[in-house]
Amino acid sequence: MAQWTSTVGAAQLARQLGSQQPRPTGPGGRKSPAYRALADGVRLLVLEGRVPVAARLPAERELALALSVSRTTVAAAYEALRTEGFLESRRGAGSWTAVPAGNPLPARGLEPLPPESLGSMIDLGCAALPAPEPWLTRAVQGALEELPPYAHTHGDYPAGLPALRRMIADRYTALGIPTMPEQIMVTTGAMGAIDAICHLFAGRGERIAVESPSYANILQLMREAGARLVPVAMGDGLTGWDMNRWRQVLRDAAPRLAYVVADFHNPTGALADEQQRRELVDAARSAGTVLVVDETMNELRLDPGLAMPRRVCAFDPAGSTVLTVGSASKAFWAGMRIGWVRAAPDVIRSLVAARAYADMGTPVLEQLAINWLMSTGGWEEAVEVRRLQARENRDALVAAVRRELPDWEFTVPRGGLTLWVRTGGLSGSRLAVAGERVGVRVPSGPRFGVDGAFEGYVRLPFTVAGPVADEAAVRLAAAVELVRSGAGAGADAPRSFVA
Repeated sequence: MAQWTSTVGAAQLARQLGSQQPRPTGPGGRKSPAYRALADGVRLLVLEGRVPVAARLPAERELALALSVSRTTVAAAYEALRTEGFLESRRGAGSWTAVPAGNPLPARGLEPLPPESLGSMIDLGCAALPAPEPWLTRAVQGALEELPPYAHTHGDYPAGLPALRRMIADRYTALGIPTMPEQIMVTTGAMGAIDAICHLFAGRGERIAVESPSYANILQLMREAGARLVPVAMGDGLTGWDMNRWRQVLRDAAPRLAYVVADFHNPTGALADEQQRRELVDAARSAGTVLVVDETMNELRLDPGLAMPRRVCAFDPAGSTVLTVGSASKAFWAGMRIGWVRAAPDVIRSLVAARAYADMGTPVLEQLAINWLMSTGGWEEAVEVRRLQARENRDALVAAVRRELPDWEFTVPRGGLTLWVRTGGLSGSRLAVAGERVGVRVPSGPRFGVDGAFEGYVRLPFTVAGPVADEAAVRLAAAVELVRSGAGAGADAPRSFVA
């Protein structure tokens, strides 16, 4: 059986290699041999996640033609990559990308820093903001007023409170996507929703296609469920999905599930356009793949006047191909653990039936609080406050990073809560270690990739503003100096990333 899960064509790889900045010359200004430059270019594409791990590379002759170099050059580059652990080969199966055993691998998700530690540490690990007041207090008070009738029941609602299911369904209908309450299941956050979907659709060993990079905690959830993750590189910049790659992966790997974040993608901030959404739904339907769409960032458009494309489920209104996951955590408050799934009624019934062996249901009081917000207009008011806060934080963080770390590269997203930053050739893993020493907590790029990709990146969320954003950038610059001096690596730190 082949060890690769996707393929990279010769023309595609040639384009990606051509888009790289020229590598510095060696000592004395001498250029590296052609095979060495080619091997370094492929290695960098793998570490940045632009070429997925376990992707089959083109045959030597095909790549030589695409690059207008000799086959000997390509063969020598492939041999160098095999020696360094970035390529594996088997007769009859071809050659596919890999990451050497010593490279840092993402082993855990992102855990919030304990509140008692916040005084000395600036936490850029968790992309979540404090509760928008007074709406949280008002919502809880409104929920308490509605609670008495429910207190006389057993309190178990595996599909969610009928009132909230109807409210969420009506909100989709108002967007032009007819939805019945029977198409909604309320869950304990978006993580609870995706966990339930994975257990229902993707047994141990099943393939799940994921964006590369993707949300770290979801990747870890899928790993622990025993899934085989198939990474699909994002489009360049913030342009959303590379549809040629998606069609190829869905056709060749035939994954049972695909997980995507179409709206202000976490971590890159990309926004998929309407044509991409339509094409991905069509491709998933043709491949028999269930498309799980995470909408938790949907309402966090930060630039005034930004016209949002239609929801992905608008191209599959019956919910037979697209399972939509929503949540109150990002748009309102992470402490309000309310999420939901929108799908076909038979899928919802299956999810509800399976839930009896998991968490039984979502707390009633929190459901009543979200229902109160959505029914009174408080939701829209709170979300508008959240947008303003995130916009101010984004602008302050961008200005601070550009001032203190001018060689770091990023594109400013138009929404969401995260900035995806290329760290000028430094190891994101080493920066994370050094950051802990100087009082700033930042997640490294490999947490958001599959099998060690994105070593040259970090994710910065829009959770601090003003002087705190300035200080965070100053501490990150101090972490950079530690890494460059070699003093930022502890005994357990991963090896340096060499661009």
